[in-house]
Amino acid sequence: MSFIFRKNSLEKPIYSNRPTYEDLINAESALGRTLFGPIPEGHSREFFTAKKNVWIWHESWTDDFGALQDMTVRYEVRPNGVYKRAGQGSYEKIEGEELNNFRQAAHSYLDLVKTKLYC
Repeated sequence: MSFIFRKNSLEKPIYSNRPTYEDLINAESALGRTLFGPIPEGHSREFFTAKKNVWIWHESWTDDFGALQDMTVRYEVRPNGVYKRAGQGSYEKIEGEELNNFRQAAHSYLDLVKTKLYC
C-alpha cells in the first residue's frame, strides 16, 4: 500500500502535486471497502466519509440477467442520533445492533485511514 502523506520520509509521494479532494476520497474509499470482508466477483464497493458527519456506503453488481444493480446508503450523524437513507428512501434513525455496527465500521475506517493514509 502506498501512502499519500508520510511524516519524516524521503520517499517520493505518489502525487506530484497536492492531491485533490477526489484523490483523497478515492484513496480513503479504497481502504474503506476492505472493512466488510471479501468483495464478491462482479461487485464493487465503496465506504467513505463524504463530509464531517456524512458517510456513504455504495455497492454495485451485475444481476443474473446481466442488469447493473446498485445500492447507496447515506448515513448522517446528527446531535440526536445516526440516520440512514437507502437509495431514494427517507431517513430513518438507526438503533441497537445496526447502530453498533455502524459505529464499529466508522471507528475502524478512521483508524485505518489514519494509520495507512495520513501517517
